[in-house]
Amino acid sequence: MAHLPQVKIPATYIRGGTSKGVFFRLQDLPERCQVPGEARDRLFMRVIGSPDPYSAHIDGMGGATSSTSKCVILSASSQPEHDVDYLYGQVSIDKAFVDWSGNCGNLSTAAGAFAIHAGLVDPARIPQNGTCVVRIWQANIHKTIIAHVPISNGQVQETGDFELDGVTFPAAEIVLEFLDPSDDGEEGGSMFPTGNLVDDLEVPGIGTFKATLISAGIPTVFVNAEDIGYQGTELREAINGDPAQLARFEQIRIAGALRMGLIATAEEAATRQHTPKIAFVSPPKDYRTSSGKQVQAGEIDLLVRALSMGKLHHAMMGTCAVAIGTAAAVPGTLVNLAVGGGEREAVRFGHPSGTLRVGAEARQVEGQWAVTKAVMSRSARILMEGWVRVPGDSF
Repeated sequence: MAHLPQVKIPATYIRGGTSKGVFFRLQDLPERCQVPGEARDRLFMRVIGSPDPYSAHIDGMGGATSSTSKCVILSASSQPEHDVDYLYGQVSIDKAFVDWSGNCGNLSTAAGAFAIHAGLVDPARIPQNGTCVVRIWQANIHKTIIAHVPISNGQVQETGDFELDGVTFPAAEIVLEFLDPSDDGEEGGSMFPTGNLVDDLEVPGIGTFKATLISAGIPTVFVNAEDIGYQGTELREAINGDPAQLARFEQIRIAGALRMGLIATAEEAATRQHTPKIAFVSPPKDYRTSSGKQVQAGEIDLLVRALSMGKLHHAMMGTCAVAIGTAAAVPGTLVNLAVGGGEREAVRFGHPSGTLRVGAEARQVEGQWAVTKAVMSRSARILMEGWVRVPGDSF
């Protein structure tokens, strides 16, 4: 059997926040992959090295975690008053599919920086020194993200002193604003899809749990740590090595997805792993991070642990941080109650790698809670650029 030779595709490997992914300009993709569909999905799976029954991504660019199994496409924006369209694919590690149902908040940082690197921002909008405001259209969820990218000598400044827990080395700070983050653009509906700040979530065969079901940044199911037998101080090893606990989390996630109207049947959850997220919250406690650093209860407002693609995340997904900040700003949610109740404009939460501050502006409009924006700081750095190679017959 004859095999087609490898194809070279211009690509850039970038860390954004606590994630990393392979970035492409739409115009650089093979023609049949410039439109959504099977060819594009197959290309991205092969780039990452999925599906991989060994869960190692040895034969691809992925890192066999939800944080490193990502591809991004950027193009000049189709929307007025925006610079770029940013489309994000979460590649499943062990199954043959790409989930396009949500955003990656961490890689939104890199999208702002890459837009400038890739020549997709009007040069007239880039200062010689200062900050370039990149207006990003998040094409998966139809939302606007504003990235404030530092510029030095006309180029993106990547080095700096900003430290982000979960990232080993410091870099330059990029401030992200997620505008009008509530409601899942494609699904429609309100910030609280069930109409309640707290629901009694029935999980077949497992029990009934208090839950806050919110659609802000990314649809998220929040439960109390103690209701499911946890402290909120857990690190990855405590949960990811326990298949029975992971299966229970997935059942809670599926129940939440059904209640939120994101899926019609439980079976659909298998191809919608990226959304919704599931997270558990607790009031502040002292704990030791995965790097061995001690976090004191007095340094944080609450503890949050979140799962992504079926595993406890090593830090915190950026979109989930938006959901945390938003829910914390609305009095009466489980997240807000873990903080101690009342109105909040910002919270600092503890995650497995350290702490993160996120701000949110929430207000009541005709009895409904609305959030105008959520704000947080991340960083981004190009790790490698050139071409990624994939066998020509793989897509």
